[in-house]
Amino acid sequence: MANGEYGASDWYDGRARGYDRVIAADGGASLALRLGIVPNWVVGDLDSLTQADREKLEGLGAVFYVYSPEKDDTDTQLALGLAQKEGADEIVVWGGAGDRIDHTLSNLFSAAGFVEQGIAIRFEHPRVTVYLVCDRLVVPGRVGDTVSLIALGNGAAGVSLDGFRYPLREAVLDYRRPYTVSNVIVEPDPSVRVTSGVLAVIHYLQPV
Repeated sequence: MANGEYGASDWYDGRARGYDRVIAADGGASLALRLGIVPNWVVGDLDSLTQADREKLEGLGAVFYVYSPEKDDTDTQLALGLAQKEGADEIVVWGGAGDRIDHTLSNLFSAAGFVEQGIAIRFEHPRVTVYLVCDRLVVPGRVGDTVSLIALGNGAAGVSLDGFRYPLREAVLDYRRPYTVSNVIVEPDPSVRVTSGVLAVIHYLQPV
């Protein structure tokens, strides 16, 4: 749980019970409390967490990993690293985007590195889900939904799309020319396949 935008709070009701562990990155811990969630771990420099919330979380059993503000990694990067250290093979990020575009980009590119190491990662929000894909994904969407693809890092090759208005076959996507924006699902179980590189598959859950 990062300290970004969460949107409608009722969307999160009960969803945390579907996960084995919860890690809060700094101010994400305060957001967790507001949603009735007690994280297993809180990591970061704690510049966005009030003392009252910290004391409450400590009393509820949350374990803290506190870092100096003068560090190279963002709090969300530290949280991803802790999840990997604890053996995660799948990570869901809440609050990973928002009005700090620098943090949003940092989160996506940082997560891509973990995906390349075999960890499945997706960013969830009431209005949009972002899947980071390095092999194949069947998008759990409906006909008419909007889906965009953005190549991360040095690009992506062997990109194929089935079940979309604009199909692709073994395409090479360059991050400097992101033309795969605003595609539309036209068939059930649309799929995205990539043979090298990492794609951000951005699936809008509401009309855009």
